[in-house]
Amino acid sequence: MSPAQTHTSTRPAGHTRLHEVDLLRFLAAMAVVLYHYTGGNGGAFKDETARDLFSPISKVTQFGYLGVELFFLISGFVILMSVWGRGLADFTVSRITRLYPAYWFSVALIGAIYLTTGLGKGRPEDLVPNLTMFQRGMGVTDVSGVYWTLWVEMHFYALIALLVVAGTTYRNCLAFMGTWTVLAIFADETGNETLKNLLIPSYAPYFVAGMAFYLIHRFGSNILLWGIAAFSWAVSIRHAVPAATGKPYHIAPADAWPAAPVIVTATYAVMALVAVGALRRLRWRFFATLGALTYPTYLIHYELGPLIGHAIYPDIPRWPATAIIVAAVLAAAYLIHRFVERPAAAWLKPRLRDAFTRLRRIDRGLRKTARTQNTTHSTPETPDQARTTDKKTAETTADTPSDPTPRRDEEEPHGPTPSAPIGSTI
Repeated sequence: MSPAQTHTSTRPAGHTRLHEVDLLRFLAAMAVVLYHYTGGNGGAFKDETARDLFSPISKVTQFGYLGVELFFLISGFVILMSVWGRGLADFTVSRITRLYPAYWFSVALIGAIYLTTGLGKGRPEDLVPNLTMFQRGMGVTDVSGVYWTLWVEMHFYALIALLVVAGTTYRNCLAFMGTWTVLAIFADETGNETLKNLLIPSYAPYFVAGMAFYLIHRFGSNILLWGIAAFSWAVSIRHAVPAATGKPYHIAPADAWPAAPVIVTATYAVMALVAVGALRRLRWRFFATLGALTYPTYLIHYELGPLIGHAIYPDIPRWPATAIIVAAVLAAAYLIHRFVERPAAAWLKPRLRDAFTRLRRIDRGLRKTARTQNTTHSTPETPDQARTTDKKTAETTADTPSDPTPRRDEEEPHGPTPSAPIGSTI
């Protein structure tokens, strides 16, 4: 029996917290932070690009953007784990309560920064559409440069919702992963923007591979799942160098090859280690705290960094100034988690669950009413038929003891199964 089977196959998904995944999420977030502060074409300091200012270390940190690809791998793993054995209502509640509170706060913060300093893109006319997290679909500018990844995640959530409706079974997962992989490649081949926007061919392999790694983690290894992961890796490698050398990263081709494919391969390898349980020794509880900081850190660092950097640099040298910025961002992320995310989730979750419970009650009542109406309008019995039916009913009642257990359609509807404590992958 594999390590994955020994601790997951006999219990509901999500009840064992994977601290190694929390650590990976945090490391992915820090890679993105270091990319923006020390390796990108922008930066936290006025009039100087991070890539030039932090040369030669920027030759390494310029690849920190690939932390996003690790996020997407983790997302495929974690989201499949969180929906296993649960319905669409549970999935919807968990995503709303996990994603929106910190996101709303970040939008408000970005708007406040713009109104008070003029920095960033938090123009008032864009703020309200950005609160939906669907602004890209409406053709509205993201008020933060990192929000594009949330839109990619939304595509994944929409597709995974179809799987949840169909039933999250092993067979359905395999069909879903195979179909999405093939259709995404076809969409890339056609060049049709609608299909590409729907199926996200550049990022689909990361989500699919993450799902395959979760199935390996939960049910054990087999050649089919490893084949899906390997196929996804090959597709990811195809996109690695063009993505690195194109917009917005503009990494020199001589630097992009073979560095980008090697780093992508490393992200797959580390998730494969998670899948087979090789990282289970990383059980430090503090990793859960680091995982909780990941999402708010990701949301605010892009706008908060320049605000602080412009105030302290060049009075404070670049490296100490960068350390101060990172420390301030992490402290702010903790405050957001402690005083925004947790209270908001505690308030939202029971109310959203109650709303879905009420919907089920209403739907059940409507179905029962429809059945009653159909019975009422059915063809009436003849007198002889009615006497025969009454006689059979009396005989059955006399021979059969009464059953105090209510029928299925008479039971009180139960609320949804509580969602597992699975955080967002970003």
